[in-house]
Amino acid sequence: MQPPLYNQPSSMIFADLDLARRLERSEAMGGVHFVEARSRLSPETGAQWIEVAGAYAMFDGPESPVTQTFCLGLFAKPAPADLDRLEALFQERGAPVCHEVSPLAGVPLADQLSRRGYRPVEFTSVMYQPLAPAAHSSGPYNPRLKTRLMASGEEDLWSRISARGWSERPELTEFVLGVGRVIASSTGCFCFFAHLNEEPVATGVLRCHEGVALFGGASTVPEARKQGAQRALLDARMNMAASQGCDLAMMCAEPGSASQRNAERQGFRIAYTRVKWQLGASVPAGASRSLSESGS
Repeated sequence: MQPPLYNQPSSMIFADLDLARRLERSEAMGGVHFVEARSRLSPETGAQWIEVAGAYAMFDGPESPVTQTFCLGLFAKPAPADLDRLEALFQERGAPVCHEVSPLAGVPLADQLSRRGYRPVEFTSVMYQPLAPAAHSSGPYNPRLKTRLMASGEEDLWSRISARGWSERPELTEFVLGVGRVIASSTGCFCFFAHLNEEPVATGVLRCHEGVALFGGASTVPEARKQGAQRALLDARMNMAASQGCDLAMMCAEPGSASQRNAERQGFRIAYTRVKWQLGASVPAGASRSLSESGS
C-alpha cells in the first residue's frame, strides 16, 4: 500500500460539528469571493451575496452552480422568516432555490425543508485531511512535468487550459471559460498550472480561509492525462497551503467517483456526505459532472 502522501499531525481531527462548520464556511467564503469577482467583471449580471442566520447565499445568475447557499443550519437554526428571505433572493431573480446542507445541521432541518417542498437533488462527498506545518513531496514525478503559479495577465490562458479539460462536454465550453476567468480573478485564489514539456496542460485551484485549504479547479487536457499532472498539482497546492498556515485540507467530489478515489489514495478521509436540496425540484435523471474537483 502506498504510504500517506503528507505528514500527519499527532492530534486527531474528528468529523464533528466543529469540523463541519470550518469546512462549510471555507467553501462558502470561496463562493462569496467568486460572486464578488463576477460583480466586478460583469456588473450587469447582478451577482451578489447575503448572510442570513449564518447561511451564505450566493446569486451568480439563474443557471450558475454557484447560485445556492452554504452553512444553512450549522451556526443557527433558521426560522421560517429566514428561509423566506433566502428564497426571495433567488426567486426574485428567476433562479432555483438550492441549499447545500451538511448532515451535521441535523434531521430537524431536513424535515423543515421537506415540509416546505424541497427535495434532495445531489450528493457530495466532503473530504478532509490534517496538514502538517511542512508538507513534503510525494515524488518522484514525471521529469517532464513542472508546476507553477499563474502570473498576472495569464487569467485567459488559465481559463482556456481549464476549459480544454472539459472538451468531452463541448456544450459547456463557453460556460467553463467564463467560470475560469472569474475564478482566476477571485480574491484569495491561488491558480496553478502544470506544464508538460514546457506546455501548459493542467490547472488547479487553492483557496485558503481561516486555516482551511480548499482544493478545486482540477482539469487536464485530454492528450496529457495519466502523466501525473494532477498529482503534481495537488502536491504543489499542499505545500502552498502549509506555507499559508493552513492546518486542514478540504476537497469535494461526487460520491464513488474517480476524483473521490484519487483523493482517498492521497490521504483524504470522508467527513460526511452533503445533500443539495432544491425547492420544488423533481429528481434529476442523472448526476451531472461536478465542477468542484474534476477533469483530472
